[in-house]
Amino acid sequence: MSFVEIDLFGVCVAPISVMMVVAWLILLPLRWIADRGGILRLAWHPALLEFAVYAIILSSIILFAEN
Repeated sequence: MSFVEIDLFGVCVAPISVMMVVAWLILLPLRWIADRGGILRLAWHPALLEFAVYAIILSSIILFAEN
């Protein structure tokens, strides 16, 4: 995949913004599972853990999109 602008309803957006939304949509059920499972209560800083998981998901999407 080449990183070119994406036409989204007549608005050209950068591909990274679409990838960020996809990563956030993947994070939502994972955050719900972590909250139900009690993992967030074990974390020192739950928001920092959520951000780290988001960064891992986003970087994975970017790496898979390059190939």
